[in-house]
Amino acid sequence: MRGRRRCGRSACPRSCGRSNGSTPFASTRLEALVGNLEDVAFSIVRQASKLNLSSILRKSNETELKQAKLLNAVNAVRDIERELVRIRTSRPQWTSLIMAVDSRVDKTLAILRPQALTDYRALLAALGWPPPLSSPDTQNDKYSQIPNPLVLMNGENKEKYSQSFLALCALQHVQANREVRQCQLAAATPAWADSKCFDKTACLENGLWAIDELVHPVASRMEHHFAKWSEQPEFIFTLVYKITKDFMDGVDDILQPLIDHARLAGLSAKESWVTGMVKMLVGYLERQIFPALVTSNQDQSTVGKPEVESSWMHLNDLMISFDKRMQLLADSGIQKAASLSEGLSRSLSVFSIYGEHPDWLHIWATVELSSAQDKLKSEMEDETNWSCSDSQNDQLGHVENSMKFLLSTREDYKAPPLSEFVVKTALSMIERGRALPNRGMQIQYNRSSSVKFLNEFFLVLRDRCEALQLSNTALEDQSISKASCAINAARYCESVLREWDEDTAFLDMDPQGSLFAGETSFLVKLGTNYLEQILSAILLEFEDMSWEYVQNIGSWSGQTALDDQILDEENTGVSPGFLGSLDVLTDRTTKLKLYLNSKDFLDLWRSIAEGLDYFIYSSIRWGEVSFSDTGVIQLRVDTKALLHIFRPFCSRPEAFLPFLSESLRLLTMKKSDAQYLLEMLMNDTSSDNCLKHQGLHHVNARQAAKILRSRKFGG
Repeated sequence: MRGRRRCGRSACPRSCGRSNGSTPFASTRLEALVGNLEDVAFSIVRQASKLNLSSILRKSNETELKQAKLLNAVNAVRDIERELVRIRTSRPQWTSLIMAVDSRVDKTLAILRPQALTDYRALLAALGWPPPLSSPDTQNDKYSQIPNPLVLMNGENKEKYSQSFLALCALQHVQANREVRQCQLAAATPAWADSKCFDKTACLENGLWAIDELVHPVASRMEHHFAKWSEQPEFIFTLVYKITKDFMDGVDDILQPLIDHARLAGLSAKESWVTGMVKMLVGYLERQIFPALVTSNQDQSTVGKPEVESSWMHLNDLMISFDKRMQLLADSGIQKAASLSEGLSRSLSVFSIYGEHPDWLHIWATVELSSAQDKLKSEMEDETNWSCSDSQNDQLGHVENSMKFLLSTREDYKAPPLSEFVVKTALSMIERGRALPNRGMQIQYNRSSSVKFLNEFFLVLRDRCEALQLSNTALEDQSISKASCAINAARYCESVLREWDEDTAFLDMDPQGSLFAGETSFLVKLGTNYLEQILSAILLEFEDMSWEYVQNIGSWSGQTALDDQILDEENTGVSPGFLGSLDVLTDRTTKLKLYLNSKDFLDLWRSIAEGLDYFIYSSIRWGEVSFSDTGVIQLRVDTKALLHIFRPFCSRPEAFLPFLSESLRLLTMKKSDAQYLLEMLMNDTSSDNCLKHQGLHHVNARQAAKILRSRKFGG
């Protein structure tokens, strides 16, 4: 036998492993199996030289004999695989023996597969494959129906084709099993650590050899038409889809039963056919279409021109539409096995072209970004897009008793229309990036397009607020309006980004779990910083206008007899020195209520109230001034006027001016109660409990004592 005459070679299994008495038997058995495989392969190659295209269908006996020999070779490989698996399990130390056998089998398969494919192609040609392709009616975008030779086969030819298809599938299947076992060996063997290791579906995930061979001759004929449409790529995509769809039913009816018969579990004839056609189109785009676009994009004379960017975006629009249509064709097949679905899905996407050319992906992202920037620039030039137009429906002086705090829409946030345009534009880029077949490519694309676009807009918001110089000048209506709209835009965009990060489509998009974590933090800081500047400006403005007034609190002349109630409080007006600051404060809070979103306004007015409370309380020289009856009345009237400004926003604004409120409670106590409390405060052990009993939780014992000592009782 031919295989046995090779036993003297270094690759012969007999040269490997003689550690015990069973080794010669295993080596001899493997030698016989490998020898039989080599003999069959030699016989197939020798017979191939005798057949030609005209004899493929005519010489039935020779063709059948050749198919039988190919199946014998497949069975021989299966026998070798079973023996190698047995040896690997029982004798894991015989790695050298296994590697030597694999080397000989791989060399034999390297001869056997091309010959099997050649015979299969010859049979397809004899059956009339591929059919002639008609040219499209470019004016009506229609194509004539193309006959399918697979459907037109007669009984005898159909049987010959079936046997050839099954034999090729069997050869591919056994090759896939070998790759599984070799991958396992590579993982466990240091000597193979650097070898290429396939996953368990590597030989099947990109389609079936038998179906790929149907695609190749069709592709050659289609490319004749493609060459005429370099400036009209929509015709290329239309033709590929048309051919794929026209042959879909025939592929499914004829080939799916054969795939099932070959026991290729989970494989779909429709999906393999679609995959082959997609791979064909990707190859053509890679060779003929994209290089020209890349050159135009990099040429200094055309770079940045609208027509260049438009061509690139138009091509990607076609790819997105084509992918969706082809996926629908593929999904109409049988349910894919879970282990195959990911790999097959990757191969079904025309966008897999970007996986091999990351520089092209970067160009696409740059083109998308440039287009979005141009649109944004145009939108920003219209000042009405910056205005909080929805709030203009409210009357300027009107404030609602109820406020909405569950915000969701742009209108809820009172954000300018421009913010919604930015969000929709970014989302459009993100949605287009979903066509990319894996997460890594999507992340790369988004970081170079949508994320950059959002960052640039957020910087515009920051610059817009900085230009107002809120902390250096007195607030004006225009400053309040522009700052509020910028803050609202930031809050709205922040809420949208948080929603995106919680969307399942964005989960695991980024290694840190959030694609927009940095942008969200930036917006939070931006909104907080400028709210603090508004707060600071309002407090400083109030302090400047009321400084003389607060310095004179408690020094008002005159006395009024006090009983349990203050009888003339209703007839007492607000201090003239306090009126101006109250009027300005009313105007500021009303405008902020009108322009600012309800959540931030809630926090802001409370902070303003607390700031004013601390300022007025800390400015009174407690212990140095003497509050007469008239002074207490005046302080109560002025404090009520201050509380009146915040009362539309809260039923008990006193809670946010605690120091003034508690100071007044102490000042309006009866003389006997005040003296008793003062005595109790002198007792360190009971002072805190005494204050709590009086409902005083903010002023401490020392402060309360100073306030009580500042009270001057009449009579």
